[in-house]
Amino acid sequence: MQIDILCVGKIKEKFFRDALEEYKKRLSRYCKLTEIEVPDEKTPDNASETEERQIKEKEGDRLLSKMSDTATVIALAIDGKSYTSEGFASALEKLAVSGVSHIQFVIGGSLGLSDTVLRRADQRISFSAMTFPHQLMRVILSEQIYRAYRIQRNEPYHK
Repeated sequence: MQIDILCVGKIKEKFFRDALEEYKKRLSRYCKLTEIEVPDEKTPDNASETEERQIKEKEGDRLLSKMSDTATVIALAIDGKSYTSEGFASALEKLAVSGVSHIQFVIGGSLGLSDTVLRRADQRISFSAMTFPHQLMRVILSEQIYRAYRIQRNEPYHK
């Protein structure tokens, strides 16, 4: 399985990069995990709704340019479907069994995802009703993908 994490912006903090590298290493026995970053736009203080929409559209266009026509695209969005870890593992397994060999998870920037990206997505999932920094969300997503593979194979993993 090829799994891409499409995301806006670079990770600046070393501890996030270290955590992502650790999960990439752990996941290497189950799948190929790749991060695809696109540049973020600077958001001015007190940006208007129009400015925020334009920023999301620019970032969204960059994300869309990296999406594969053959991949299943899953957008991370607050209004998406919520899963337990076991439910997420089952959903990923169902995709694999149905013949999906390439998944692209999409994480927006600080303002979220554009409507165009959300419409392009085959699914939307939510990890919480809370907002997380998009850099931290990459780590959380990577950990949950790793946990899903461990659950699918009945391998031990901390709870």
